[in-house]
Amino acid sequence: MTRTVIMASLATLYWHPPLQVGSDNVLPPCPDTPNCVSTEATRSSQRVPTVSFTDTPVAALARAKTALLAEPRTTITAEREGYLHAECKSLVFRFVDDVDIVVDPVAHVYRFRSASRLGRSDLGVNRKRIARIAARLALPLTTSK
Repeated sequence: MTRTVIMASLATLYWHPPLQVGSDNVLPPCPDTPNCVSTEATRSSQRVPTVSFTDTPVAALARAKTALLAEPRTTITAEREGYLHAECKSLVFRFVDDVDIVVDPVAHVYRFRSASRLGRSDLGVNRKRIARIAARLALPLTTSK
């Protein structure tokens, strides 16, 4: 077997297809692999905190979009009321991670999920990404005069 065939075979064993969030904007659960973080994770090792917002849900979604697009190699692939889905590619190997952000208009919080499609470990990449996005969203609103 060639190296390419072996790598492709291994990739299919650990590849997770992108999950689509339903119209109720409930984030999908994290798989049993450590390469996923979510505000709704049941395992403490995968859990990340929500971030509150005070602006309108429409403005909060716009802020989430800006915060998400500040991540390098990120493309938004789905957008609807209260929800964003993006694909983030790694620099060298172009591995794809899926990122979901839900704007919860009742609790006035952002809910997040970031997960690798491939492999088991992500070396903390998804947690660091969500931490950067959360930090951008936690910044005070700037008002222009």
